[in-house]
Amino acid sequence: MESILLIILIGLAGGIAVGLQSPMASMITQRLGIFESVFIVHAGGAVIALIPMLIYGSKLSQWRSVPWYALGAGIFGLVVIASISYMIPRVGVAASITTVVAGQLLVGVILDHFGLLGASVKPLDVTRVIGMAIVLVGVWLTVK
Repeated sequence: MESILLIILIGLAGGIAVGLQSPMASMITQRLGIFESVFIVHAGGAVIALIPMLIYGSKLSQWRSVPWYALGAGIFGLVVIASISYMIPRVGVAASITTVVAGQLLVGVILDHFGLLGASVKPLDVTRVIGMAIVLVGVWLTVK
């Protein structure tokens, strides 16, 4: 089993990436527009992802083995960048990221509870409900 420290560090790295990507995408949106921003962010990511695929090989040719609905994951990237880009000039970076993370937690709790999209079942209990309530209060306090 992987070290809990490694798991936390990887999670923090992802959070730092979102924290840096968000204001950068917002800058692009403010100067060029939302669709241009989404395109630039995704094109940049695609180019960077292509490099190790070319070096180490890829299973991209097996894309048909992925459930059809999973192929729409990129659409959610558009929603993330659009929502953050819209929010940052209005409420700031911290409030925008806090709100997006709260949305992720809400969906995560639902996915865990029902075991949807391959998630392990982790039933909703009082502790998780209290935790989500605290997060939502935190969002309200951060955005207000």
